[in-house]
Amino acid sequence: MFKGSIVALVTPMHEDGSVDEQSLRALVEFHVEQGTDAIVAMGTTGESATLDEKEHCEVIRQVVQRVAGRMPVIAGTGANSTTEAIALTRCAAEAGADACLLVTPYYNKPSQEGLVLHYKAIAAAVDIPQILYNVPGRTACDMLPETVAKLKDVPNIVGIKDATGDMQVGKALLALCDDDFRLYSGDDATSCELILMGASGTISVTANVAPAKLSQMCKKALAGNASEAKAIDASLQALHRDLFVESNPIPVKWAVQKLGLMEKGIRLPLTWLSPAFEATVHNAMKEAQE
Repeated sequence: MFKGSIVALVTPMHEDGSVDEQSLRALVEFHVEQGTDAIVAMGTTGESATLDEKEHCEVIRQVVQRVAGRMPVIAGTGANSTTEAIALTRCAAEAGADACLLVTPYYNKPSQEGLVLHYKAIAAAVDIPQILYNVPGRTACDMLPETVAKLKDVPNIVGIKDATGDMQVGKALLALCDDDFRLYSGDDATSCELILMGASGTISVTANVAPAKLSQMCKKALAGNASEAKAIDASLQALHRDLFVESNPIPVKWAVQKLGLMEKGIRLPLTWLSPAFEATVHNAMKEAQE
């Protein structure tokens, strides 16, 4: 099973919005060197909503190829069309990804029964480990714990990324977990607390900017060393907060560019970080380095 610090990798782009393949390869090496435990390629932080299917599959393929088995690669393959999600998941399986991360369908507002049927259809269509992903603040779709309970025993559904930041939801999901189904935090600000409660790791935006520290925090928390985990996490709280001063991944791409790891590239309708927020994000980066 996957555990620890799992980076929700940004997709580096040139200033014209085209994918920067050289920087993508360099980012993979950066995370290997920094101790990241796994990579999510083409998740929502990777701007999956604005890359077409061919580009989406190519980014996954390149990440898998560059990682070369040194850490697991989880491919973001969710979509608000079940047919499209199946196509992307099949593409990820063919590329050699270790698992897929499937965000709930956005905008459509499916019923809970619709979510069950959506995920069961993808699981039946593609034989690859699959992780559910609930982030209602972005999708306008909230997958309830009782719905997760109906999906957890599907053989290739192996976990859920919960980005609600609600510890009561976390407790309900942890009650469903076993050796074959794990919980991952999708909310950086509460990830340490959720791991200490029993989650297996975090799928993190912050890990793009402070991967070594995030990895250390996860290791301490997974070992049950609450005081050391919380001390590390305290130094990351400004990043956890300020990487969301504008819509993700706007601030984190600015931060990664400031680290010298990519160019100033993002795709419309997202825009580059507003100058008014640059000092805020920069100060958070400095605090994480102290």
